[in-house]
Amino acid sequence: MFLQPLLAKKIIAEVKKMYEREVIIVNTDGLIMASTNDERVGRFHEGALICAKEKRNVIITKEDEKKLKGVKAGLNLPVFSDRDVIAVFGLTGEPAEIQPYGELLRKMTELFIKESWHLEQSQWRERMLESFMIDWLQLKEWSPGFLEKALLLGIDLASPRQMILIQGYEWSRYEIEQMTHIWKSAYPSDLFIRWGNERILINHEVPKHEQRDRLLRQILLICSFAHTANSRYAAAGAGRAVASSSLTDSYEQAEKALAVSLKRKTPIFEEDLKLDMCLTEISPGTRNEFPQRVFREALQRLELMNTIRTFFHHDLSLKQTAEDMHIHINTLRYRLSKAEQLTGLRFDRTEDIVTMYVALYFLDQDTK
Repeated sequence: MFLQPLLAKKIIAEVKKMYEREVIIVNTDGLIMASTNDERVGRFHEGALICAKEKRNVIITKEDEKKLKGVKAGLNLPVFSDRDVIAVFGLTGEPAEIQPYGELLRKMTELFIKESWHLEQSQWRERMLESFMIDWLQLKEWSPGFLEKALLLGIDLASPRQMILIQGYEWSRYEIEQMTHIWKSAYPSDLFIRWGNERILINHEVPKHEQRDRLLRQILLICSFAHTANSRYAAAGAGRAVASSSLTDSYEQAEKALAVSLKRKTPIFEEDLKLDMCLTEISPGTRNEFPQRVFREALQRLELMNTIRTFFHHDLSLKQTAEDMHIHINTLRYRLSKAEQLTGLRFDRTEDIVTMYVALYFLDQDTK
């Protein structure tokens, strides 16, 4: 492992917040990568080179300033990764005074580097997984390179798979990590992938005796966490279990289920879709035009549209609708009569009821 200059500069920036004296970070060739004194960056430091080669602390005295190139009186300490020196940490000042600070700052630097390395490895795996998933969904035949990646990532291509899409908001890294932990505590072999800014893709490895209730509980846990973390609803759609080679089918099903979940505000399994299965296939142009044809002038009357929407929400119950809207039942009857006049449709005819329901479905779906 090598310490990159960018990371060295970040470490120096953190050290400056807690230590006032001059500090440098030097690579194993003796070149200063970062310093609280910008003028020293890029210069050779002979004391640090000795420190790196001999893997020991090197005290620099005033006399050494005359003999060693590029040094100042102080202390040089090797920075380790496992047993290898990856950099040298240098402080100026009287060695006896700065020794305690030196050891503390060296340890802090090693921890900072270790955390950064783990983060880098994690991000590398995330990028690999995302790239692999794109290939998995797009390739018609699995190439040798694809199979090699699967082996490298430890992915079993023989197991049935089920795609799940979750959509919420722009997730933070912390939220992704927490949700990954929640999910993998139940399904450790699943692939949990950030899929754009607002989506999560779960490639679920279906066990031999899958329990749908258990899977639903995990989906609800993720949605509940998202709501608790950001007070915003997260929708979830699940496709059907398919062979690994037919993953695209399950993904497309998950997309359809997700579209319905966004409307109903509850997780949806594609296999449960009935009327929605047909409605999601309608072209965007028709979806946009149909409500205009059905509701006509009523579309411009927000109170009237809200009344119609609430009436359908309560399964055409006059009593429940009036109670929900806090209006007299005669007021409700008047509004519904007005809606019938403006639309030319009636609430006591099955065909007209279905027509208005479908128009409302398109209207609410396409204004989200």
